[in-house]
Amino acid sequence: MSPTEPIDQKAADAPAKPDQPPVNNPPVDNPLVDNPPADSPAVYSPPVIELPSGEALFRRPCTFVKGVVALKGLPDPVQPEVAFAGRSNVGKSSLINALVNRRDLARSSNTPGRTQELNFFDLDGAIWMVDLPGYGFAKAPKAKVDAWNKLLQRYLAGRPNLQRTFILVDSRHGLKDLDREMMDRLDTAAQSFQVVLTKIDKIKAEERDALLQRCYAEVNKHVAAFPEILLTSSEKRIGIDRLRAHIAAMAEG
Repeated sequence: MSPTEPIDQKAADAPAKPDQPPVNNPPVDNPLVDNPPADSPAVYSPPVIELPSGEALFRRPCTFVKGVVALKGLPDPVQPEVAFAGRSNVGKSSLINALVNRRDLARSSNTPGRTQELNFFDLDGAIWMVDLPGYGFAKAPKAKVDAWNKLLQRYLAGRPNLQRTFILVDSRHGLKDLDREMMDRLDTAAQSFQVVLTKIDKIKAEERDALLQRCYAEVNKHVAAFPEILLTSSEKRIGIDRLRAHIAAMAEG
């Protein structure tokens, strides 16, 4: 531009346009990101996370390793591990199947309480995913239930490679006393946990917002809680990419 050429002041004052759009935006299918509850200081602002890393990890093969009924049967803690806990019939198996994009890796049942072992799944040597026995409706003698509870407590308190326990909560029912007991147990064990709301497609938007308010009010009181609550639907695949990304971050250490 020559010294005598007039300057377009409007163009000069306009902010520079980026060469490309920002990467790693939160997923468009996460209702918490798209429609946060209004006037809610208690609700956590989700961080920007590496979604592609989760997609890449879960393209790798995942296999069932073993079911464990006693501590001596646990695999050696040679790689990171995440666990999935929740009331019976909350959708743990369906969520694990959605993560790995398969229908039959984790077996679901119409009979609540059918999962009676710690079921280990190996994601191509990167991380173990553990499907814990559902709590609440187990059809078993009291002595058997007590044995499961003891195994679960010892596992949660003593597993050195356990990075996080995902506590699955049915969105239609919200947190129940057994979920609260699990959160207290993980606080005592100093084990990180994160609440995952399942079946989020089954409730209306206003119900979802009220549910989030109630859940955050409780979760924020727990020292072991990861501050972001995840919203998911295995059927509609809502929030699956974000959950994958959280697991990938732990697999990478």
